Amino acid sequence: MTVLIVLIIVFLIFPVFLYPIFNKAGFNGIFSVIPFYNYFIWLKIIDKPLWWYLFIIFPYLNIFMVFLMIVETVKAFGKHDLGNQALSVLFPFIFLPYIGISTKEKYLEPGKRVKIKKSSMREWVDAIIFAVVAATIIRTFIFEAYTIPTSSMEKSLLVGDYLFVSKISFGPKIPNTPIAFPFVHHTLPLTKYTRSFVEWIKLPFYRFPGFKSVRNNDVVVFNYPSGDTVVLQRQNEDYYQIIRDAEKEEQSKLGGHYKPGMGRAKIWSEYKIDARPVDKRENYIKRCIAVAGDSLLIIDKQVYVNGKPAANPPEMQFNYTIITDGTPFNMETFDKLRITEGIMISQNEYILPLSGEKAGALKNLPIVQSVTLRVRPAGTLYDPIFPHDPEHFSWNEDNFGPLWIPKAGVTIAINSSNIALYRKIIDVYENNDLKIQGDSIFINDKLSTSYTFKQDYYWMMGDNRDNSADSRFWGFVPYDHIVGEASFVWLSLEKNKSLFSGKIRWDKMFRVIR
Repeated sequence: MTVLIVLIIVFLIFPVFLYPIFNKAGFNGIFSVIPFYNYFIWLKIIDKPLWWYLFIIFPYLNIFMVFLMIVETVKAFGKHDLGNQALSVLFPFIFLPYIGISTKEKYLEPGKRVKIKKSSMREWVDAIIFAVVAATIIRTFIFEAYTIPTSSMEKSLLVGDYLFVSKISFGPKIPNTPIAFPFVHHTLPLTKYTRSFVEWIKLPFYRFPGFKSVRNNDVVVFNYPSGDTVVLQRQNEDYYQIIRDAEKEEQSKLGGHYKPGMGRAKIWSEYKIDARPVDKRENYIKRCIAVAGDSLLIIDKQVYVNGKPAANPPEMQFNYTIITDGTPFNMETFDKLRITEGIMISQNEYILPLSGEKAGALKNLPIVQSVTLRVRPAGTLYDPIFPHDPEHFSWNEDNFGPLWIPKAGVTIAINSSNIALYRKIIDVYENNDLKIQGDSIFINDKLSTSYTFKQDYYWMMGDNRDNSADSRFWGFVPYDHIVGEASFVWLSLEKNKSLFSGKIRWDKMFRVIR
């Protein structure tokens, strides 16, 4: 429906404002109200080739082509200064009818238009503006370069992989905060905490149509849901887990003098806290394990979706305990197997993240006595695990669920036993006023025993399962947080190396992400 409204505005409503300009240019103004033909005539007025029409009908680019044609239109009236061109783009519904009606404004035939000689400074300014605008359009609506910063997706994706993220796969989003410093995410360069954006203009969520929807096993980049609030001095930590830890610390320390909220107050007094809009939250990359409407269950590390074992990525890793005869590992062994992280407990005990294949390879070494998969038993609560409600959910990272993934339009029963699962969705992601009083749940001040979801949600997990901060820790990923699909690795560098060191992983370059 929204797409239809946009098309109506672009192809039906907006050209009507060109009626007087069509008349001034020697064409019948009635042509401006004929869908699609009006753009054919408009290209003649601004003396541009007909192949421009291809970009007008191309999704995502058509809006920007309209702005470009607006600028070319005012140039046809002799307005070459940046001020008038900016006015035409900012207020086209006023500016274009004005120059069409005003007797002072004269349309110049293509052969009579004087080519304006620009100063070298103006040439540079125009070139820079064009480059920034073009790159921003590509980055926002088509694809964006991305770097793998952590090992949560190893060995499918490696630290130091440089990849392209396709925005058009799932449909590009309109930025929530369009006024921002170009080419940076949320913090200005050369500063610690200064925002790179302002919220003077805040746009509602809108996603253009994509080529497909998010599917099971897609590798997805998304805005980190728990990144809505950030402790700036500890940005690599989850704000909500920091608060939970602080509350427990204060409760343990103060005993009978403790009151709920004291931990939060302590964190807010000691650190600088910032809230970020969706598009400025950290970008995470994980694999989509379950989509909206799926049921998920984890038993001894194996994921089940809708009652069936989920397909495991070929290079998925788990943590193993390795016991040796006391002989230390030769580092060449680790290099050969590309084992890049792990913990040495003692001279003969290691904890290493390994794929099944590499675990088998280590097990065959003469110095290795045992290779044991580390599994936290079912029923053993692990505190940081979602939904952070030990009274009703004794889940951990290895034995989790069952859990249903919310789907738009579906209504579920809610009560004090399951509200922890959906509390953040109702309260934060879908902008309701949620209050819980005893066993009673109030949504927007109404007693509620059911809730209908407004958007789809997804369950994301890293391929390096025991070293991934993923949905098991912070919950669902909303549809409006989806950024794009990781599609192609174009460069791969060894961990902590630079391009100029020559440590390029040649065998990992130019590969499609699966």
